[in-house]
Amino acid sequence: MNELNLNNLTNDFPLLNKLMALEEVVWFNPNVTTLDQGLPYVGLDDKDIHDASLRLQRFAPYLAKAFPETQLSNGIIESNLVDIPTMKTALEAYYQLPIKGRLMMKKDSHLPISGSIKARGGIYEVLTHAEKLAFEAGLLSESDDYSKLLEPEFREFFKQYSIAVGSTGNLGMSIGIMSAKLGFTVSVHMSADARAWKKNKLREHGVNVVEYEQDYGVAVEQGRKEAEQDPSCFFIDDENSKTLFLGYSVAGDRLKQQFEQQQIVVDKAHPLFVYLPCGVGGGPGGVAFGLKMAFGDHVHCLFAEPTHSPCMLLGVHTGLHDEIAVQDLGIDNLTAADGLAVGRASGFVGRAMERLLDGYYTLTDERMYQLLGQLNQAEAIKLEPSALAGMPGPIHVEHNTEYMTRLGIDDSTLSNSTHLVWATGGGMVPEQEMAMYLAKSSI
Repeated sequence: MNELNLNNLTNDFPLLNKLMALEEVVWFNPNVTTLDQGLPYVGLDDKDIHDASLRLQRFAPYLAKAFPETQLSNGIIESNLVDIPTMKTALEAYYQLPIKGRLMMKKDSHLPISGSIKARGGIYEVLTHAEKLAFEAGLLSESDDYSKLLEPEFREFFKQYSIAVGSTGNLGMSIGIMSAKLGFTVSVHMSADARAWKKNKLREHGVNVVEYEQDYGVAVEQGRKEAEQDPSCFFIDDENSKTLFLGYSVAGDRLKQQFEQQQIVVDKAHPLFVYLPCGVGGGPGGVAFGLKMAFGDHVHCLFAEPTHSPCMLLGVHTGLHDEIAVQDLGIDNLTAADGLAVGRASGFVGRAMERLLDGYYTLTDERMYQLLGQLNQAEAIKLEPSALAGMPGPIHVEHNTEYMTRLGIDDSTLSNSTHLVWATGGGMVPEQEMAMYLAKSSI
């Protein structure tokens, strides 16, 4: 982007000056609409989510046998919903501000198989592709017991095909582990910021890990190029895949069921605020879509990004989406939050969801590490740095008078609200690595 264009942009969007200065910022989207007004832009609806849910139910008998850690949930990949009251107290003390609503956490950080939110979308897309191939070959039908996929003939069949993906780490983990288990030849193209332990774990599962010295964008581009040269290779596109998006969206109805079990009400008088760490946007975008379909206009979703990688905020705020990258502003896209180290946001997610997302904010790596230590001390929950991005959200929401007024929320309504921090990864971090994270938290 030339200097003239950048000058025009910063004149039109003064917030970009703070982004370039790597300051923590909060932006509440003035163009947010009702679900009815925003839904047509997504191009998907509740029928698509229902189909995804049914597909996961069909695969459940297979998953329960292939991955013993899913037996307790009968092969359904789902995470716990927990209160974090001591962390709420710690946040109030740090910011010297009260949080009137209830503070909870969704522990996608501890999802089975791959230990992150990517176990939703990544595994779902691999299963969708496997089902399609098996259907076309006449090896499988919807009425079958899918545990037959464990039989040797299926591994031999899938061995003819390959799967490729570009990843900063967690998506590669979910796709690599699932693909290899089914019998696919799988290559994960990983950017420089991917953690060494994630690469090692994939190799232990027989996955071909291709490493790059550049960032996520290059890994995706190279993975796509390699797949194009092989007609038997299926490339999973984190930036544009509606299948991945739908895999994540199933979380909405499942959370609704968990709320009902815990007698948590979500309505006009009991609003729900959800804080989602955002990298390229597929995971948080899909979850937010599912939440909107489950709770309607009573749920308010916000994306959280590192100060060094604010790609979704940049894309939506300027309206340029994937036509602009943080590097165009001179921002380096280097962050300890490896899963969020993305310079250019998904154009599909940005355009589909921009009217349904209430806001965006950024935070520094130092703050993520600090929160990591605070959470471990307060609740004995260990997460990777990127998974802490959602934690300051309740402070930003409750203490923005203009935003609260726009929503028509007063103090009494706030007291009835639920704040849900979506923890996205950390359940499989090796002890030695976690000790290093905690050492950086300076608690």
